[in-house]
Amino acid sequence: MTDDIARLLQAYDDQLRRDAEVVGALSFTKDGPLVRGVFGWGGFTTYRSLGGVDDLDELIERTIAHYRDETEVARFEWKTRGHDQPADLGQRLVAQGFQAEELETVMVGPVEHLVQDVELPPGVRIRQAGVAGDFTDDVTRANHLQNAGFGGGDATAVETIDRLERSRGNATMWLAEDGDEVISAGRLEIVPGTDFAGLWGGVTHAARRGQGIYRALTAARAAHAQQAGVKFMQSDCSPMSQPILERSGLTAVTTTTPYIWTRV
Repeated sequence: MTDDIARLLQAYDDQLRRDAEVVGALSFTKDGPLVRGVFGWGGFTTYRSLGGVDDLDELIERTIAHYRDETEVARFEWKTRGHDQPADLGQRLVAQGFQAEELETVMVGPVEHLVQDVELPPGVRIRQAGVAGDFTDDVTRANHLQNAGFGGGDATAVETIDRLERSRGNATMWLAEDGDEVISAGRLEIVPGTDFAGLWGGVTHAARRGQGIYRALTAARAAHAQQAGVKFMQSDCSPMSQPILERSGLTAVTTTTPYIWTRV
């Protein structure tokens, strides 16, 4: 690992792990190193480090019991990172009924690397939801594209609107349109008290990929973040979006795998 990657990973671990990940939660509780959040779409468990945990399997059991007996969520995610210890955490989670989802790459880099001029196809425009349009309608249409792109998705439009409104401007939805059709969309989430903003939910209609639209959508979100004083951008990337962010100057610092527990 180079010094630059190590520096970016350290900033990611120090500023974006644990409490920062439940800023938008409806509620959260803590149990040792864990933070357990409840969102409109379900539960979310995260941590900064599991070092010092005497009985990890028992902590996993307590977490399942917490969501099963003390919440009404249908499912919750335990978010793991590739550089964390113990290395067999994923196996322990699977042994207690979790299902692993697709591995993603965590990308981090200076915000200015993403701020660039990108030529758009004729007729395509990019804007923030609610700017030169109706906020509810914009978010609803963008949310529909995101859920279709992610195989159904978790959040309803109502839940997404509620989360954006409760963020007090830290979370915003952005969309690319061709006429009245939303062809690309993604959220920007500035993390209060940190140097970071995250790129989330980025998706482009399959028929419009390869035209620079997603890169332009990313640049617009980054420019907004830079104006707000953000220094670093972060994104959990699918194999499709990773090359775009790499070409823009972000660096892979680790991987992340969600493990999902579902109520039966």
